[in-house]
Amino acid sequence: LDNAPSNSQPAHIHTGSCENIGGVKYPLTSLTDGESETLLDVPLSKILSELPLAINVHKSPEEVQVYFACGDIKS
Repeated sequence: LDNAPSNSQPAHIHTGSCENIGGVKYPLTSLTDGESETLLDVPLSKILSELPLAINVHKSPEEVQVYFACGDIKS
């Protein structure tokens, strides 16, 4: 992510969309310096069958209620 802080930022795939975010469906590796990589043991076809889903990045571990970035997963 551009302009991301250097601290750790939790990230998850949530149910719902960015406009109507739901609970955590898949945890992702926290971002550091705006970067993260996670390998999920879930076929892409399964993820797409569960739409709507959104990737949500939180401000910090202490402020998970504050959203830093969000993107809807599209088919």
